[in-house]
Amino acid sequence: MQYDKEFLSFVKEILDSKEFQKRKKYDHHENESVYEHSMKVAYSSYLYAKKHKLNTKDISIGGLLHDFYYKPWKENTKKVPFFKKHGFVHAKEAYDNACKHFPNLMNDRIKDIITKHMFPLNIKFPKYRESWIVSLMDKKHSFEVLKHPSVWPQYLGLSKKNKKKEDKQWLILKYYFYYF
Repeated sequence: MQYDKEFLSFVKEILDSKEFQKRKKYDHHENESVYEHSMKVAYSSYLYAKKHKLNTKDISIGGLLHDFYYKPWKENTKKVPFFKKHGFVHAKEAYDNACKHFPNLMNDRIKDIITKHMFPLNIKFPKYRESWIVSLMDKKHSFEVLKHPSVWPQYLGLSKKNKKKEDKQWLILKYYFYYF
């Protein structure tokens, strides 16, 4: 994909970072790395912001760093309480990690973009229009996973350990989506 020069100038420091480059190896959604997903979200948010005269620099940076969490979430085998699962905590992790690696790029709007991109899971409403746009673009690109029904149980948190229970839950889901 060809990216706008202005967009690349906003995110050059991040893209040149060895820490951000590691996200090329972090599996995110089916057949896509965290790096690829973040680039899609950031660039589509940038294009929207440019068209609607919003803050293109902050939306580019926030969009690129929205999933800048510490380690690949799919590799987490530790059992955690429901509200401590990836979907609920990674926005704060991403912001903390962004502050550690790119403190000079952080401001209130970028903080809001990163920490609230998982609304409504993070409960607090996004404050800025740019935050809403990144949140919506993230959902738009993340919903691509729905094209792969075989992975739905994983994203819905259905147990891998209890195969009978998983099979029953999967049958219920298939029935629900087939008839509704």
